[in-house]
Amino acid sequence: MRNNFKIAGFLLSLLVGGQAFGQEKFPDGTPIPEWFRQNDAVDINTLGKLFRITDYGVETDTSLIQTDKIQAVIDKAHQAGGGVVAIPRGTFLSGALFFKPNTHLHLEEGATLKGSDDISNFPIVKTRIEGQTLKYFAALVNADSVDGFTVSGKGSINGNGLRYWKAFWLRREFNPKCTNMDEMRPRLLYVSNSKNVQISGVRLINSPFWTTHFYRCENVKLLNLYIFSPQKPVKAPSTDAVDIDACRNVHIKSCYMSVNDDAVALKGGKGPTADKDPNNGENSNIIIEDCTYGFCHSALTCGSESIYSHNILFRRSRVDKVQRLLWLKMRPDTPQRYEHITVEDITGDGTNFIYIQPWTQFFDLKGHDGTLMSYGSHITMRDIKFDCATFFNVGASTQYKLSDFTFENLDIKARKADFDAEKVENFVLKNVKVNDAAVK
Repeated sequence: MRNNFKIAGFLLSLLVGGQAFGQEKFPDGTPIPEWFRQNDAVDINTLGKLFRITDYGVETDTSLIQTDKIQAVIDKAHQAGGGVVAIPRGTFLSGALFFKPNTHLHLEEGATLKGSDDISNFPIVKTRIEGQTLKYFAALVNADSVDGFTVSGKGSINGNGLRYWKAFWLRREFNPKCTNMDEMRPRLLYVSNSKNVQISGVRLINSPFWTTHFYRCENVKLLNLYIFSPQKPVKAPSTDAVDIDACRNVHIKSCYMSVNDDAVALKGGKGPTADKDPNNGENSNIIIEDCTYGFCHSALTCGSESIYSHNILFRRSRVDKVQRLLWLKMRPDTPQRYEHITVEDITGDGTNFIYIQPWTQFFDLKGHDGTLMSYGSHITMRDIKFDCATFFNVGASTQYKLSDFTFENLDIKARKADFDAEKVENFVLKNVKVNDAAVK
């Protein structure tokens, strides 16, 4: 009997919050690495010397744009072999900053790094934007080839986006075909070609364009972040909370996200030959968990600039007034494949439970004869309680094929409860209730 108790105690020790962590797997059945369970925020005392910007000539004057002075501190830290560039309490106005290898950014409590609302303070550089590698405006905080890069603290990075948002909507009123890139706007944070990146604790608010963008990165942790841009009184257009672009191993945990576009968007390339372009790539092994969502266009989005995303796990989260819980954007000009995606243990409300329709905004077949086929497969949504306007907003189309969907343990309240399993090949339903009626 005593041995039985020992065995039971051992098994219980493996369970944390009801989960057997040692046995967890990605949607395709491969084990989840231990790295995803190591989520302590970085200790800046382990990162080298502290370079507090006010000790190096940066002034506490909110009217001064101090890009050059702050950049000089970053360069000094790099030249000294690395260290932490610290922003003390106060507001410091800046244009684009470029972090170097072995340098880090720390925002002390009460600190705000505020972006200039003058686009001339953001140089045009070779970068990645909307599924393309091209010249565009740098972000406020930029870091390329900086393995081990961290942003930490209790302060804020404020994109100061209001002037940019107003200009965008004015341009869109003048020219309804204005694209997101036509109105010149910087992103808030852009990290590329890097491994072992951690962004933790800070507030990322009011971005002029995408809030955070990670390109060709591996092992990225976003922990305990507050990411916000307004829906009103002035909509903050295209301010995605997190854009994941050709990345592997990304963990988003315990974050709050409320933005006037997609919360987490998986990107990677677009166009008829996107899958052959070496600048593009797949997203894999993405876990989003224990998060809270306010208003957004979608909690989890595949696309619109994406060629292959797989092993995506979105779980244990609360959503409030999201327009879509899961959105697969199906472009007619890009070969896409979205597979092994699981959405589970979600509560909340929104407009659409699942949304899959042909993409109609700003696409270009570039002379290709006909649309390119796309695929969505092995999509699982389970253990979800959700109130919405529309349960199953999925359109039939000859440009994509949907297969191997599983809906399990769903308790849905929907004003439009229509459901058509014929739109998906091999649709498995287990204990699905819509408006208290079983769906079969």
